[in-house]
Amino acid sequence: MHFTDLGRKREIGAHCVFVKIGSFNVLVDSGMNPSVVGYASLPQFDYLDDVVLDLILITHCHLDHIGSLPLIMRRQPQARIILSASSQSLLFPMLENSYHVMKRQREELEIKEYPLYSKEEIEALQKHLFPISPGTARIFQKQSDEIEIKFVTAGHIPGAMSVLLTHKQRKLFFSGDVLFRDQHMLKGAHWPKGPIDTLVMETTRGMAQRPEGQTAKTETSRLLEAICSTLKQGGSVLIPSFALGRMQEVLMILHEARAKKQIPKNIPIFASGLGLSLVDILDQLSSKNHEIRFKKHITDDLKVQSIQQSSYLKPGQSPQQSSIFAVSSGMMAENTPSYNIASALLEHPQHGIFFVGFCADDTPGKQLLTTPFNELFAFEALHYRAPVRARIEHFDLSGHADRQELLQSALHMDPRAIVLNHGDGDARRWFVDNFTELAPQIQVLDPEAGVEYFI
Repeated sequence: MHFTDLGRKREIGAHCVFVKIGSFNVLVDSGMNPSVVGYASLPQFDYLDDVVLDLILITHCHLDHIGSLPLIMRRQPQARIILSASSQSLLFPMLENSYHVMKRQREELEIKEYPLYSKEEIEALQKHLFPISPGTARIFQKQSDEIEIKFVTAGHIPGAMSVLLTHKQRKLFFSGDVLFRDQHMLKGAHWPKGPIDTLVMETTRGMAQRPEGQTAKTETSRLLEAICSTLKQGGSVLIPSFALGRMQEVLMILHEARAKKQIPKNIPIFASGLGLSLVDILDQLSSKNHEIRFKKHITDDLKVQSIQQSSYLKPGQSPQQSSIFAVSSGMMAENTPSYNIASALLEHPQHGIFFVGFCADDTPGKQLLTTPFNELFAFEALHYRAPVRARIEHFDLSGHADRQELLQSALHMDPRAIVLNHGDGDARRWFVDNFTELAPQIQVLDPEAGVEYFI
């Protein structure tokens, strides 16, 4: 197998991997870095100028895995896009939302190249889609050569898949983003038994050591205690959430808490537009896919209200009523609902801002988490600074597997070689060190972006 990471550097960003297996040219994901603007947010597609792609495999529908798909199809219109049926339903609303965000950013930030693709290019993807059910092997042929593709549920978000490729008895497994534990809204992943030849594995949480005794259940309890405590003192709660996955998981947690009378019924709950627009789709998917548990009645029972940009609180403006805001983005990116609402809550000690997922180092979310109490935090996009006086906490409810889970699952597959990706340098080094110690017979590769390797 020839392997090239088309990302810009060793990071969690525009996930895009090119592999050549036999006569097949295959792309795994075509993402966009959500914390970077313009062409710099894209994979290094120039490496494919002399390549004719046969297949593009989509592991799931977060923008860091699909955000540049219309652009690669502009260059490679002959390629077939292989994805799960659930991802097929989620792909278009996610890309259309990205298109509208880029249109807004063109005006607000004067980014002349935005939007990077048109609505027509998004719609044109439909004729290239080839959905595969998880657990069902499909064979693709190219002249006298053939490759088998099998999806394995990844547990990360609805529709997320790991991918098993088989070519001439050689098995290659791409983890995608994976979560082994069950969530409220989704069942966890179960990787197949080995041995396999090569495992290409995400490393998102390589530097996140879960403390002894901490579990998702204890973190959920801690989050609910923090929410209830904040509401009792007359404050409001902001929970920055990814629109697909985290937001619905948070709403299910709130629904369960309200059923147990932990959260008063008179507390209004707000969510942002995209997350709510996905509710109907997820409800429909749950009737076809027993692993998806999210139902529309959850938002109906909670009386969740959509918060529009025109009704955002102003910087420093405390809400008139205690409220819960479960809004995007999860990393509190600039000019998103969570960013704007945080600017209203931050300087008031009765409020709470509670993160429930991963925040990259270069995001406002991570910067806020590391800013000491009472120091000024700059909302650069709003030209506003506020002292950190609200309660700021992180609750480990990530949609990514813990590093020990990944380590043991990888060893259980008994691979000849492991390729590390989707993680920063320190996270990858942790896996290199531990695989080297526990299984020195395994070839471990930490690839440099833009460099071709033969594995």
